[in-house]
Amino acid sequence: MEASLFGLEGKSFIVLGGGQGMGEATCNLLADLGANVAVLDIIGERAERVAADIVKKKNNVRSLAITADVLDDDALVAAIARAEKEIGPLDGMASIVGMAYMGSAIDIPMDLYDLDHQRNLRYIFLAAREVARNLIARGAPGSIVSVASVDGIQASTGHTSYGSAKAGLVHQAKSLAGEWSRYGIRVNVVAPGAMITPRVRPGTEEKERELMKLVPMQKRGGVNDIAKALVFFLSDLSAYVTGQTLPVDGGYTAVGPIDYSGFGAIKGVTGVAPK
Repeated sequence: MEASLFGLEGKSFIVLGGGQGMGEATCNLLADLGANVAVLDIIGERAERVAADIVKKKNNVRSLAITADVLDDDALVAAIARAEKEIGPLDGMASIVGMAYMGSAIDIPMDLYDLDHQRNLRYIFLAAREVARNLIARGAPGSIVSVASVDGIQASTGHTSYGSAKAGLVHQAKSLAGEWSRYGIRVNVVAPGAMITPRVRPGTEEKERELMKLVPMQKRGGVNDIAKALVFFLSDLSAYVTGQTLPVDGGYTAVGPIDYSGFGAIKGVTGVAPK
């Protein structure tokens, strides 16, 4: 892999949720391409392990472990300030932290509805704003990318609060891209589909068969698939891309959940002029 193509060597980024799964894969890929990485995680041991592994493998790369809860405003702002000081100045941010309440919209308690919006939307705005303020203050361009979900593009039963938060994240990226483009700051989103991560495992064989009917590529994605998409947005490969959402979903959002293949041709709607 030609690292110079990505333009990441010597740059610095903070990865929120970098201690495992998609976040860990993103930290490692950034480091492989020569970037310095601040690894933020709510569990300090995870962040320290990832940061230590990066430094051990990459002598020319700096990495910093930060323990913080992204839902604590003061702790999040302090973490970004620390990363800016110790491995910065920061050139951007990737945010992976998120979690979903699964259940009926009729039954969801409002505190859990609010929690879904806090952990999937609100903290990302605060973090992105802090990173952007620093970039603007020194007149530097940068890139901010977040993990949303296909549930923010297409509705899913039982994911009302989560899906609406992720849809908000998609729109928030567009709004911030429009406002910050004049400063050279790009804002984009990656929307994973059916994935396998440390927290998301396959269901029963029957459930997996039903799920795969909705995924044209007939398989789940992995953490590296998301890491590659996130790093694409942080890199020079996407230098003229902002305000966009990239589904990484095996084709799920391309075709939708309804399969008409067994219905046959509909007379007069075949694409061939009737005789």
